[in-house]
Amino acid sequence: MQRKGSAVWRGGLKDGKGTVSTESGVLKQTPYSFSTRFENQPGTNPEELIAAAHAGCFSMALSGQLGNAGMTAESIETTATLTLEKTDAGFTITAIHLDVKARVPNADRAKFEEAANNAKKGCPVSRVLNATITMNATLAAERAA
Repeated sequence: MQRKGSAVWRGGLKDGKGTVSTESGVLKQTPYSFSTRFENQPGTNPEELIAAAHAGCFSMALSGQLGNAGMTAESIETTATLTLEKTDAGFTITAIHLDVKARVPNADRAKFEEAANNAKKGCPVSRVLNATITMNATLAAERAA
């Protein structure tokens, strides 16, 4: 299986502009620039896309791990916070923190935590990243019947 993404950049580092696209067309010539990447101008950037990919990958992996443990999630909400730091080697993704909130009816807390840790270690995006990956996984309290 292969998936493709592409980028076009025109101009210098700080005054140039680029676009990113995906084979599926979900992103189609979506603009990005120095200011959307390293400053706070609204717009996308590669790191934001990696964080979104990690959140999506992890959520699906957790669903699979919960299924293996005999549980089905009502919902899994994951936010991935990526840290980009300037190191001696240049700008580097040094960490990603996953903040996970899951609603799983009749969940066994120990099995949930094991499933979350397995998903964190095992999702393909986690395995490709050379960064410290941390996580807070919260099992939502069940509603009274």
